Amino acid sequence: MRIIVFDTKHYDRQALDAANLVAGHQLHYVEPRLNAATVELAAGFEAVCPFVNDRLDAEVVVRLAALGVRLVLLRCAGYNGVDLAACAQHGIRVARVPAYSPHAVAEHAFALLLAVNRRIHKAYVRVREIDFSLDGLVGFDLHGKTFGVIGTGRIGEAAISIARGFGMRVLASDVQPDAALAARLGFCFVPQQQLLAEADVVSLHLPLLPQTRHLIDAAALRQMKPGSVLINTSRGGLVDTAALIEALKSGHLGGVGLDVYEMEEGVFFQNLSDTGLQDDQLARLLTFPNALVTSHQGFLTAEALHNIASTTLGNATAFACGAPLPNEVKC
Repeated sequence: MRIIVFDTKHYDRQALDAANLVAGHQLHYVEPRLNAATVELAAGFEAVCPFVNDRLDAEVVVRLAALGVRLVLLRCAGYNGVDLAACAQHGIRVARVPAYSPHAVAEHAFALLLAVNRRIHKAYVRVREIDFSLDGLVGFDLHGKTFGVIGTGRIGEAAISIARGFGMRVLASDVQPDAALAARLGFCFVPQQQLLAEADVVSLHLPLLPQTRHLIDAAALRQMKPGSVLINTSRGGLVDTAALIEALKSGHLGGVGLDVYEMEEGVFFQNLSDTGLQDDQLARLLTFPNALVTSHQGFLTAEALHNIASTTLGNATAFACGAPLPNEVKC
């Protein structure tokens, strides 16, 4: 089938082209994100393939249907940017990639944790400037500390396994506690309030839904253990950035590692070195020496890119053949 792939970078194209040697679809790549301003690019295509920050609201969905689009192939796990009710109303089916590599994201969470805790980002800059002093680089042992995981899906499970390997005590919170998983990996489910109060590290691994938006707000940050570290590799909207900045300013929070940011659309995945950063909150966040921000790269491993491409095109093949649509998302 004819598929237009939005918001593409060279690594997307390489992975999709490799997977398409077997799938045999007609792929057309464009760099812009899919939104109201770019939706006309979908004319003549049966399917659109957007990424995590593309916006398929009701207006865009209506126009896609008018252009003859019948399928949305999300090459990500999250679908909060898609109006599923509008898609159902206009006969457009939606499929996603529910699990591309939980290890990729979980490992990146620990890369952030280790860098923030041991001040690797500061040490790197110092040594580059021929400054070999150690003042201000003191961290803490992960061994024996408490790792709090909010969300115990596949990525949360992978993060728990890594934490246990470091010799950490693990507490978890989830709307659907899995007692068998807890017994197998050796951790305890506790109420979120207890987790925040006891954890030396809090790591977020859950989707962005209306009920999880700003899950970590000013009240939650106050509940966190003084000097603790917050890690978010899930969705930026889980954290209230203004409240986070205040917690860093007060010194209550020991550090933060973010691979996502609630206003990342139009910023992340872009090179803004020539134009400058217009987001004052993000600019303020970047000034803290105990804050480390990466540009939503947790998924960016060779294995994850292969899995994303294979699953995405597998969804397209199933649809084209009239087979049951794997990984379909319904409202």
